[in-house]
Amino acid sequence: MPFYIEGQRVGYVRPEVLEVLLRSTGFIRTADGIIIDTKYGTFEDRSFLFDEAAERLVKAGLANMAGDELYALKNSWEQPTLAAFNRGIAGALGVRSYGVHVNGYKKQINGDLALWTGVRAIEKAVAPGKLDNMVAGGQPIGLSLMENLIKEAFEEANVHKSLARSAKPVSCISYVMEDVSGLKPDVMFCYDLELPDDFVPTNTDGEVSEFILLSADEALRRVDETDDYKFNVNLVVTDFAVRHGLLDPDSTPDYEAIVVGLRGSSNEKSSLLV
Repeated sequence: MPFYIEGQRVGYVRPEVLEVLLRSTGFIRTADGIIIDTKYGTFEDRSFLFDEAAERLVKAGLANMAGDELYALKNSWEQPTLAAFNRGIAGALGVRSYGVHVNGYKKQINGDLALWTGVRAIEKAVAPGKLDNMVAGGQPIGLSLMENLIKEAFEEANVHKSLARSAKPVSCISYVMEDVSGLKPDVMFCYDLELPDDFVPTNTDGEVSEFILLSADEALRRVDETDDYKFNVNLVVTDFAVRHGLLDPDSTPDYEAIVVGLRGSSNEKSSLLV
């Protein structure tokens, strides 16, 4: 069921989620979908409504609260924020989430590139034990992308502010997938961070069990032949390889399709939400 706020389609909900939302007077079912009552017309009012919805959805077993981390509800990064919501209900509401992903890389003696790669802690609720970017995290409300990158870089890899600030914004990848939590129409802001030769990342928040240094060729082999990487990180690694000329259109099968898939317009790739 499509979900609208102020005439904008912002998400999709499953029937069981719809049933829970309609227990609140703030959500109304119409012929076109589900909307928020116009009396909840401000950012504060809608955020309150989402707080209440989160409690109901968790109680019904349809969402898992993610601490106190709040995300901004909007359809594009430049758009004004419609509401704040707990990240744990993003999938249940099928709303867009944003995140930052950092390729921490170094040049080896032979000139080849290598990627510092995190191994997600086995206790993680999402993709436990899978390979991850050196730094990656959801984008909380109230922080700029760089502020969040600096925070995540220190927490996840013990990268200090002066080094983290040198990360370069390089691309933006959008994707849509469905999993047990619901629909994920997500956007990843990607950064490259070239690291000193003697830098070795260490985790400080317990979310990464270890870091391993993979040659770019080995990282691409794992993307191509295994499911070792977290479901969206393989896109970031592939994007890194395209930008650094590690994939050759003369020898890489489906090179054009890969690049178009990464670079195509968000309207093409996430048409569910337009």
